[in-house]
Amino acid sequence: MSHDQNFKNLFANYPHEALALFAAAEADKIDEHTRITPVRQEQLQERLGERFRELDVPLLVEWPDGRRKTIVFVLEHESDARRFSVHRLAYYCLGLSELMKTDRVVPVVVFQGQAQGVRQQLQLSGDDQSYMDFHYISCALGELPYERYCQSDNLVARLNLPNMRYPADQKVTVYAQAVRGLFELEPDPEKQLKYLDFIDIYAALDDNERAAYQRDYPEEAKTMSRFAERFREEGMQQGIQFAERFREEGKHQGEALMLERLLRLKFGVLPDEVQRRIEQANEQTLFTWSERVLTASRLDEVLH
Repeated sequence: MSHDQNFKNLFANYPHEALALFAAAEADKIDEHTRITPVRQEQLQERLGERFRELDVPLLVEWPDGRRKTIVFVLEHESDARRFSVHRLAYYCLGLSELMKTDRVVPVVVFQGQAQGVRQQLQLSGDDQSYMDFHYISCALGELPYERYCQSDNLVARLNLPNMRYPADQKVTVYAQAVRGLFELEPDPEKQLKYLDFIDIYAALDDNERAAYQRDYPEEAKTMSRFAERFREEGMQQGIQFAERFREEGKHQGEALMLERLLRLKFGVLPDEVQRRIEQANEQTLFTWSERVLTASRLDEVLH
């Protein structure tokens, strides 16, 4: 799954928390009574075209009691700031404004790293005056100080601690605070599993750092291990059933994705070479590797 899709899911799963973190000034009137609904991408595609379908997550914010007018927040994620185009965002927001019949549109861009040198404004003008002045809310995660959010009760902030700015020697602590926030703030086991993956991807602990986490946070590591083991067993059973059901139809992609998830849960971030081997393996090999996950203590024991 791409970084952009990871964040698209994050915005859709936790819209209140995402707006509170990434667009705080505009979102300060949003409370638990406000209704936030992701705008259907199919609807946008019909009007705005295929190229814009994956650009962003538009969130329709409504106050059922009518005390404020409806507003549309456009959240875009950029894993590489060099790819960002203010012209593309302005064009999209104008199209969305016309489609939704509202001028209340707030564009928000979340840069995964830093955003120095990124164009913040688009101004169209002649010799006499300006005719359009477009800018957006910018949030560069790589420029946010970890210390400000390490105890936050905003789940989106806690999940993104590994993407924030922190001293290199604090990496394990940052990971621990992110995991703790996930288990404290998200009661749904399915989402806990999903966003444990999210934290693992962006923390990218190596073997030594993972060992340090288990040493320095033994109780939390033990709890997480029991949690992961339970879901690995359930996931293994689902994976076997999935493989048996679709083997004859050659559903290679589904088996590969299931195996990758199981391996990440047990061994952490997967090297590129391992992912390539999984992509190139046939269905029988994937099935065999999946059966080895629960009993293996090292990654190479699964893939030998």
